[in-house]
Amino acid sequence: MKSLRHAVALVLPIFALLSAAASFLVLAVARRVVVPSSGRPNTRILSIDTGAQTIELARTLDTELPGRYGLYTTGTYGYVKLGAVLSADATTVRRKLLTQIEPGARVDADAGFSGWYYAAPAELHLPWQNILIGSPAGPCPAWFFPAESRTWVIQVHGRGTTRGECLRAVPVLHAAGLPTLVVSYRNDGEAPRSRSGAYALGAAEWRDVDAAVAYALRHGADRVILMGWSMGGAIALQTAVNSGQRDRIVGLILDSPVVDWRSVLRFQAGQIGLRAPLPALAMRALMHPLGARLSGAEEAIPFDRLDMVARADELSAPMLILHSDDDGYVPSGPSRALRDARPDIVTMPRISGARHTKIWNHDEVGWSSAITDWLQERGFSASA
Repeated sequence: MKSLRHAVALVLPIFALLSAAASFLVLAVARRVVVPSSGRPNTRILSIDTGAQTIELARTLDTELPGRYGLYTTGTYGYVKLGAVLSADATTVRRKLLTQIEPGARVDADAGFSGWYYAAPAELHLPWQNILIGSPAGPCPAWFFPAESRTWVIQVHGRGTTRGECLRAVPVLHAAGLPTLVVSYRNDGEAPRSRSGAYALGAAEWRDVDAAVAYALRHGADRVILMGWSMGGAIALQTAVNSGQRDRIVGLILDSPVVDWRSVLRFQAGQIGLRAPLPALAMRALMHPLGARLSGAEEAIPFDRLDMVARADELSAPMLILHSDDDGYVPSGPSRALRDARPDIVTMPRISGARHTKIWNHDEVGWSSAITDWLQERGFSASA
């Protein structure tokens, strides 16, 4: 008996340590979900030829994509525009530089490959203005691009990005005669910070977008179309079902949207080698008020309410979903499930090879045509 008590005395602390370690790991995984992260380098600059104006990058599934892109760098240049792939081998990609790099400029090796392309609204050469939208979080900066229609588009950027992500869509919307608001929301680095500074994955951010809807209706809009990119799609969907002004929301355009967070988090966990049951335990922690707070969130994350496949019957506005089959970050399965659940309102053309939120970059003509045709078919375009 004495030896048994001695063994138990030794084992219990070990179990306690293992339990504490497991809890810490679960909370660390949960924290990755809700705490905003600054852009991390995702490729390396291997060389720059200032004579030929070309750049050699480490080859990844993104850097090898055809089309026009942006590259965030440190050194003399903060943001560089990239053009066509000129050559590639197993480990490197050589692309055309669309930003002139001068000889002797310092450009550090670590860089962030991006689909944004446009870095600032002035680059579009369209009339625009800075405005502030009063939201429950405080004054949220927005860009307004005027046009003649009384149907406005409100664009919502994704997780870990800011408004610049949305600029690619402004020209095609402007050509359709639609005024466009490109908005910010709490904790995105531009809008006010909440007490925790954490994302609510759409469960709270939609209120800031709803404030933008109210702003549009007060300033000449009769109807509103919401356009969301990635997590911005989740926010737009939450606005569409929760807003007291949802009868004025007459359409949604979603690029690479998060339709169901559970599937996204399971997918991303698998991509970084986290196996069951860690993703499920992390989501369970985020659904509990205490676990959410320990993970950095302000409130529990309502994953059931954020599952728009399960809530498909609550949607009524026509919807265009643009989502590449090989997204690599937000799986397209839930988007297809939403299309299958609501074929009466969802249009979703087949897209492949474009990765996450890079459909415009990969096929600008096809992407723009899909939006233009959808707007015209539903009478939203001013030229319809």
